[in-house]
Amino acid sequence: MSKVTVVGSGNVGATCANVMAINEVADEIILLDIKEGVSEGKAMDMMQTVTLLDIDCKVIGCTNDYARTANSDVVVITSGMPRKPGMTREDLIGVNAGIVKSVSDQILAHSPNAIIVIVSNPMDTMTYLTLKTTGLPKNRVIGMGGTLDSSRFRYYLSQALGVNAREVEGLVIGGHGDTTMIPLKRFANYKGLPVSELLEEATLNKVVADTMVGGATLTGLLGTSAWYAPGAAAAYLVESILKDQKKVIPCCVSLDGEYGQSDICIGVPIVVGRQGVEKILDYKLNEEEQALLNKSADAVRSMNSVLKELGVLA
Repeated sequence: MSKVTVVGSGNVGATCANVMAINEVADEIILLDIKEGVSEGKAMDMMQTVTLLDIDCKVIGCTNDYARTANSDVVVITSGMPRKPGMTREDLIGVNAGIVKSVSDQILAHSPNAIIVIVSNPMDTMTYLTLKTTGLPKNRVIGMGGTLDSSRFRYYLSQALGVNAREVEGLVIGGHGDTTMIPLKRFANYKGLPVSELLEEATLNKVVADTMVGGATLTGLLGTSAWYAPGAAAAYLVESILKDQKKVIPCCVSLDGEYGQSDICIGVPIVVGRQGVEKILDYKLNEEEQALLNKSADAVRSMNSVLKELGVLA
């Protein structure tokens, strides 16, 4: 029996659980939160759709009961605080680092073989923190960011081309941030045709720019962070793991010399299967693309250094 735990029952976590239930990604999904009644209520609401949607999946909500998460195959961590007015970067990292570290410790106490998927922000830094503090092998700690960013890239490409988004390929590497992500326009294609041959350079550059601020654009429209696509992106990643689909998905993972980077977790294309990170693919970046990745890595390392300044990492 397959089992997934989603920690954090906010919009993203609940959407992730709901998408997994509808797609029957796992036999059992545990939805856990610190706020009494939220997980239980959302799980009950989801379970009341099973006869309507003709699905066979059990969703269970619980409040801070990590024993209920025991023997999970995959754990998705969405918990943490968003940045609020007056909070510094250090404040955000400090609060979320404490939450993510506590959650991962409690999860592994009950599911020592679980693969951990990080959604909490700042995602690259939280992925790095989880890898370092848990001591897990690097194939078992994956940051979701590139999965979402690449989906947004494909959406903007499809809008510019006027075609079905499912017929478009595009991937985003680098950090999961407005200034650190790198949509790889050279590799983007529509059914094998390079989009650079189908779109004017100015249009393609706008697609890249829109992708990079995709999250901020939605925050401006909604007044809060997006949740449908982020939740679905996490569910998509979990499905590739549990069903051993061997999909190529850009994700935040630990690098040890790949792409010229070490001691960092950052977005690169990987093969995702039952073992988590099964292979890191080398896309042979050109000089311009490598320079952008190096710059992105420097920004992520700067963020990671705050963990040491705060004493979260030695």
